[in-house]
Amino acid sequence: MPRASKRKSDEPKSTSAKSCRSESVTSASGKTTKFGMSVDNLFQKYANKLLGMIDPEGIESLCSDLGVDHTNVRILMLAWKMKAEKQGYFTQDEWRKGLKDLQVDTINKLKKALPKLEAEVMMPENFEDFYCYAFRYCLTEDKQKCVDIESSCLLIDLVLGSQFRAQVDSFSEFLKNQADYKVINMDQWTNFLRFCQEVSFPGLENYDTDQAWPVILDNFVEWMKEKQN
Repeated sequence: MPRASKRKSDEPKSTSAKSCRSESVTSASGKTTKFGMSVDNLFQKYANKLLGMIDPEGIESLCSDLGVDHTNVRILMLAWKMKAEKQGYFTQDEWRKGLKDLQVDTINKLKKALPKLEAEVMMPENFEDFYCYAFRYCLTEDKQKCVDIESSCLLIDLVLGSQFRAQVDSFSEFLKNQADYKVINMDQWTNFLRFCQEVSFPGLENYDTDQAWPVILDNFVEWMKEKQN
């Protein structure tokens, strides 16, 4: 995924030690479990002590220990599993939730869980939610609603490239060579997934402009047909 900004203004507010402890994984009796302690100890290995959370440097260290690049789609899937709100940062509550759901408390267990996590994400009932999450995760500024074209192309390739390579390559080429759009919004983003799932490609025989597709996809189809002719 696109590298997160490291500007100070992008850093979430630190989490107090008290609030961190209050959300710890506990047993029915209210005591912190051995599993919960292991999860918390693992979090502390990567956390920025001043921020009280894992920051971009910590995530890169985590990726190194997992043996995956920070741009690998499985890291984005892990963020989805944690329901992480800020790109490049994992809070302790997000970390606890994700690792509890995955039932892992060591790096080796987490590494072994990544293929299963990918299979879970790719299930039809989960993939659309993941796809929409990926877009929201890239909204790094307050009140931001769109993603620039360059980042959109990188993100589309990351999340859809393995399934719809021809569509992704053609759409990315179109985006990079047109001048009408500088950014992509959520409606355009979600409709491109629908386009990949529903429209025959590259023939485009069943593309119907009466189905209220976003104009950017109408333009893409027109561009494709001009190339084919």
